[in-house]
Amino acid sequence: MRSDEASGARALADAAEWTDLDWRIVHDGPQPPALHMALDEVLTDEVAAGRRPPTLRVWEWDRPAVIIGSFQSLRNEVDEHAAARHGVTVVRRISGGGAMFVEPGNTITYSLYVPQSLVRGLTFAESYAYLDDWVLGALRDMGIRAWYEPLNDIATDAGKIAGAAQKRRATGAGAVLHHVTMAYDIDAGKMVEVLRIGREKLSDKGIGSAWKRVDPLRRQTGLPRAEVVERMIASFRARYGGTRDEVTERELARARELAVDRFSSARWLARVP
Repeated sequence: MRSDEASGARALADAAEWTDLDWRIVHDGPQPPALHMALDEVLTDEVAAGRRPPTLRVWEWDRPAVIIGSFQSLRNEVDEHAAARHGVTVVRRISGGGAMFVEPGNTITYSLYVPQSLVRGLTFAESYAYLDDWVLGALRDMGIRAWYEPLNDIATDAGKIAGAAQKRRATGAGAVLHHVTMAYDIDAGKMVEVLRIGREKLSDKGIGSAWKRVDPLRRQTGLPRAEVVERMIASFRARYGGTRDEVTERELARARELAVDRFSSARWLARVP
């Protein structure tokens, strides 16, 4: 969907504008995978209830992980023996989409928690392109020609660099969780061992093709990961403003409860969608 078409559809629906919103930006230290999953649910619900302003949260990982989508089969997606051998924690998120392989220092992950009004008038598919637009600008500012590739990928001439997923919450005024995982660098051999789907797609091409399918930002920018993250945040603030913020004690307490009760539970991880 072209930007002018998106603007027209949103104008007809009386949608909110990015610059109308009082943005918060959260970039905390490393957290365990289950807590990240829980924070996504809690912060989305807080925005839906009007208790938290729209927020951009940049994640830091405290360990390697595989995150499977809400509707995926654990058995079909992940080699659990290989994951255990490599010290990779496996978790399930609340959004759909495919499995993501992440490692501290090699991955850039962020979430947008936005009111439903921001994407009013857009279809589910159109909202992906709309919510990814700012990061495409940030990447271009770093010399990367990037574009949205339906339904949920960000691609460049060198290959895919990111995948997105969404979850809608209908409580309160409604909110959208839109999160993106970007490959800054990648251990292709480990990824193919742990992800069954990667193994199937690459079996006839060899591990080297993983680098073609997912081309790291490190190679394309030549910048340290920390600088890439800061340039992304700076680009967001230049467009829309944003106040540095932290997760509140109440939000964190609720997220810790969910991390233990649901997102660390074998029942949630192995459930059959």
